[in-house]
Amino acid sequence: MKKTIKSILSGAIALAVAHSAFAKVSPAEAAKIGKELTPMGSIKAGNADGTIPAWSGGITQPPAGYKVGDHHPSPFPNDKVLFTITDDNAAQFEDKLSPGIMAMFQAYPETFKIPVYTSRRTASYPQYVYDATKQNATRAELVEGGNGLKNAAIGAPFPIPQNGLEAIWNHIVRYRGVTVTRDTGQATPTRDGDYTMVKFRDELDQIYTREGMTPEQLEEGNMLFYFKQWVLSPARLAGTALLVHETLDQVKKPRQAWTYNTGQRRVRRAPNVAYDAPGTAADGLRTTDDFDLFNGAPNRYNWKLLGKKEMYIPYNSYQLHSDELKYDNIIQPGHINSDYTRWELHRVWVVEATLKEDTRHIYKKRVFYLDEDSYQIAVTDIYDNSDELWRVGFAYALNYYDVPALWSTLDVIHDLKAGRYIAIGLDNEDEMYDFTIERSASDFRPAALRRAGRR
Repeated sequence: MKKTIKSILSGAIALAVAHSAFAKVSPAEAAKIGKELTPMGSIKAGNADGTIPAWSGGITQPPAGYKVGDHHPSPFPNDKVLFTITDDNAAQFEDKLSPGIMAMFQAYPETFKIPVYTSRRTASYPQYVYDATKQNATRAELVEGGNGLKNAAIGAPFPIPQNGLEAIWNHIVRYRGVTVTRDTGQATPTRDGDYTMVKFRDELDQIYTREGMTPEQLEEGNMLFYFKQWVLSPARLAGTALLVHETLDQVKKPRQAWTYNTGQRRVRRAPNVAYDAPGTAADGLRTTDDFDLFNGAPNRYNWKLLGKKEMYIPYNSYQLHSDELKYDNIIQPGHINSDYTRWELHRVWVVEATLKEDTRHIYKKRVFYLDEDSYQIAVTDIYDNSDELWRVGFAYALNYYDVPALWSTLDVIHDLKAGRYIAIGLDNEDEMYDFTIERSASDFRPAALRRAGRR
């Protein structure tokens, strides 16, 4: 078993660092998907010492008593903390932690901790996503410069990624249902932990993942998804709205965005809603492309796939997602309350992005750690233009088993220089995400943005 696991992992890493010209994998490589590789392309086997289990399908049905609309209860209510990593013992686990995580222990030695639980590979997706992923393996390609996709639809475009761009595109288009609306909170606490909650309503229509979607249809419309967001509170911001049309081939047409401002009562084109433009109501603690830990065009960076490693990452964050918690239970000075977090050992793809010489961004380097089973970015380490570690991001993920899909319930980005953080997606005191809504293209036109802002 040890030899088999090692050979699979070595082969995957060797393939990952192959020359980027070979975008599509061979039928022989693709045939491993669903066999020694999972339907999403990750290694099916566990690790040699058994601390990472084999993938056996993920969560395929909800816990007893769950009904759609509930906050998702933990499928593992009896799991206990195996051990806790603190500043006192972090050095023992440094090989399975990122530099950013180690920096968090240094910044908050008395309060930041990592409760480690049994690793459970819960990621699962609908069968049509698995089928499309296997088809994509032998047909999907990056467009010129890597700033878009072609010959892919629905599933992961590159289940056996050969370079960093392919891996990050797997994250960008990963399956999170098709249409979804959600009410969430965003907090930017002061150093003392004081905060004002900003409430958002988001609507997302992921054209790429619609059942029955084809590469030809996608390329004809050149659209990945529609995203609409408006502020519900506080009163001084309420009604401010944002609309984004994210394109499939951003060489043909880049992202289009519009904003609505209640004071001006006008919809305006917003060409700067991208890259390192400040995030909405973020108090300068995140960039636009920090949303979802990374989104948008990847063309300002050179991307390198460093291979896979075993790493402790946030996972199965059902307690943090619980509607039994209040926001005041979670938000505290320096970082969210570690008592409600769950970390597990998983394999991750490591992707390094370094700023191109002829472009600008406030981040010179970013290192992303992607969960191998879902391509969800779990952790990101962010460096400034002096090559100093600046920010650290965590995505607290769980399986929304009514979809099913693995997605974060909360994203937190820590600014180590400012001693502050931004928490995005707080939903404990709100209704649960609705994955059943029906929307059309007309709901995502600029005229609809004005209507949304006036609600």
